[in-house]
Amino acid sequence: MPRGEVEGARAGARAGAKVRGDAGRDAVMYEPMVPWPADVAASYREAGCWRGRPLGAYLWDTADRLPDATAVVDGGVRLTHREVAERADRLAEGLAGLGLARGDRVLVQLPNSWEFVVVAMACFRLGLVPVMMLLPHREYELTSIAEHVRAKALFVPSRWRDFDHEALAHRVAGRLSSPPLVLTAGAPAGPGSVGLRPLMDGRGGEAERRARLDARAPAPSEPALFLLSGGTTGLPKLISRTHDDYEYNIRRITEICRVGEDTVYLAVLPAGHNFPLANPGILGTLMAGGRVVLLPSPRPAAVFEAIERERVTVTSATPAIALRWMEEAAGSGRDLSSLRYVQVGGSMLSPEVAAEIGPALGCGLQQMYGMAEGLICCMPVDAPGDVAHTAQGAPISPYDELKVVGRDGTPVPPGGVGELLTRGPYTPRGYYAAPEQNAVSFTPDGWYRTGDLVRITPEGMVVVCGRVKDLVNRGGEKIAPGEVEVLVQEIPAVAEAAVLGLPDPALGERVCLVVRLHPGHSLTLAGVRAALTTRGIAGFKHPDRLEVLADLPHTPLGKPDKNALRVLLDRPDDRPGDQGTAA
Repeated sequence: MPRGEVEGARAGARAGAKVRGDAGRDAVMYEPMVPWPADVAASYREAGCWRGRPLGAYLWDTADRLPDATAVVDGGVRLTHREVAERADRLAEGLAGLGLARGDRVLVQLPNSWEFVVVAMACFRLGLVPVMMLLPHREYELTSIAEHVRAKALFVPSRWRDFDHEALAHRVAGRLSSPPLVLTAGAPAGPGSVGLRPLMDGRGGEAERRARLDARAPAPSEPALFLLSGGTTGLPKLISRTHDDYEYNIRRITEICRVGEDTVYLAVLPAGHNFPLANPGILGTLMAGGRVVLLPSPRPAAVFEAIERERVTVTSATPAIALRWMEEAAGSGRDLSSLRYVQVGGSMLSPEVAAEIGPALGCGLQQMYGMAEGLICCMPVDAPGDVAHTAQGAPISPYDELKVVGRDGTPVPPGGVGELLTRGPYTPRGYYAAPEQNAVSFTPDGWYRTGDLVRITPEGMVVVCGRVKDLVNRGGEKIAPGEVEVLVQEIPAVAEAAVLGLPDPALGERVCLVVRLHPGHSLTLAGVRAALTTRGIAGFKHPDRLEVLADLPHTPLGKPDKNALRVLLDRPDDRPGDQGTAA
């Protein structure tokens, strides 16, 4: 397959235009989507990367092959592969009866639960496009993204950890020009909500229902779901992943990780993240015929109990979570011998810590590096320690293209450090409806600028060395400083604000807010957090530390100089007119 590109490829398709998909269905191409150039897409199909089938068909393949094998375990709920598929089909037709149709965008904000799995599958079957939100997201994020995609429905828990998500969803719906449906996992608490479980009720007619949904299935070139970017410029950007490219991503990582019918995958990271969802994660395990065990959090006691009870073979974690597991594994009293390996990714991991994880948990370690925008690199599960601990792995596809460039955009010498650019069969060519950001994040010939500093070893392994972009990576959650800064500047006391990440041994980075105040005002960290809570921003974006300075250093362009701030915060005695610190 040719790896070259056509210069100046089209950036979009006309709204409402239809193209013929591989499966013979008319694929609706929306103006905000950025397609692969036609010749490149054809080459990926010819090479067998894109197989021309929607995701729902692959999941039904497993249900046909292993109907009675356990697919999903969520506390006391155990569902077989056929039960998951049939519940998804019943839900899909129930959603169609509410007026939802192929191509409609919906926000999914559900915990790690069997309902999440069934909702995702129902969306794939009906052709709805779920936007994978996170449970900490609040009014600010939900409203902005729902408006951006013109969401037709919000899927939420009625309550979760003493928070009323149903009421939040109705507040969001009330702020939108076209109020979406509110669908709840759990009994609806008030009027105007629709419970999910009654839509899954009923028996009989499964074959006819399946045939009806097969006939109205989405074209494989249409978006299967939207993932959220960890972008640096305000609200997360939306990444449209097609059925074709996401299936290829899942298939390749599943093969490399040796996932099969005997795999028991424990999902503890938020299911809406790309890592636990599809690398190989929940979807990869289900498509291979394995079993998915769902937990709402990575607390060591619950994790170790689940590993022992379900004989878990693989799980995934960020470095901060893996460190907690390491510290408590020996004294847990649990049998962890079923674990084959633990995948670790989401933020940088030192070789010294990497070397300790496997022995502490009694299993192998598989480092991973990737992004919701596409590219995934991982270590072979049987890589020797001197390799497994010092690099993050090689690209999963032979058709992934990587380029390492310097600040001037020219390639660095082999083995040199520079920004990683990538393109390939599962790396989309642009964010959804974000032309200005696309002009920054993607080159005219389709390379995605990752913002990560890497070097590539002679063996083709990627070693992550840092970041180009202004981004805080707090325990695997990517936080855009600009988004927090804009909201902090709404606080009356604040004259100027800068948000930066400071090193933290457990989380990788913590969020530090540095402010200059208007004369005569004061500010506390609790006050900042209260203001952000009122504004409706996710709690994981709240500052962990507040520094109040009389003046902030600036770049020649007049922006806060964050490199100078980092140096300044390392030397507190040199702060210019420090007005006090809250931490």
